[in-house]
Parts: sequence; structure tokens; C-alpha cells
Amino acid sequence: MHSTNYTNTFIEVADDCKTEVAKVPPEKQGKTVALMQFELIHDNPYQYTSDELLFAIYVARNGINPSEREAKQAEFFSKGQACLRSSPLGKLYGWGIHHNGDAKIALYACESDDYTRLKNDASLKHVKAMKSAR
Repeated sequence: MHSTNYTNTFIEVADDCKTEVAKVPPEKQGKTVALMQFELIHDNPYQYTSDELLFAIYVARNGINPSEREAKQAEFFSKGQACLRSSPLGKLYGWGIHHNGDAKIALYACESDDYTRLKNDASLKHVKAMKSAR
């Protein structure tokens, strides 16, 4: 089984992120993956791991029945999934993602004091969100 979870890690915004102030992803003919990620993490800080978040969104977008959930989860994680470094939250919208010691995640706006504190925390592993352009 593959995992996207990190522990004690801070995903900083991408070097080519065009915003200096974090933004809520817009809704476009229904909720985008970015908006779904934002709402789940923002409204429930340190409640989800990356794996739990990605699978919850997969379930919601694909209308998976509760009776199929366990089998679908095994199938979903049998292949590698993109981690939150590839999330539009850090690439486009200015949100850093902190993974605590239990791999639970929370969002921090790039302009916030908490973002700066986490960015400068030497006890954390630091990675950047993936760039939008190659």
C-alpha cells in the first residue's frame, strides 16, 4: 500500500506561486478538488492525514457507497497517489500545509505569522509545493 503521509513536515508554497496572500479556491460549476481540499483541511485542522483527505475526496467525487469503501480504499492506495506537494493549495493559492507528528494536516496562509514560524522551524522537514511551470 502506498501512502502520501508525511510527519513533522511543512510544505511551503511553490516558488512560482503568483499570490502573496492566501486565497480560497474559487467554485467552478461545482466544487473543485482544490476547494474540497481547502474546506476539509481548513474546517478540520489536524483531523485528517493526507491519505484520509485524498480518499475522502475520491469517495465524494465518485459517489462510493459505504459498503464499497474498504475495497475501493485498498484499490485506491494500491497505486501511488500524488502527495499534497502537488495540491493547487500550495501551487496556486498560497497555502502552506503542516503535517504534525501524527501525520495530521493543517493549512497556514503564506502571509501569516504562523506560516513564517513554521517555515523557520528547524525541527521540521521542509519541502516546497511543486511548481506550476516546468
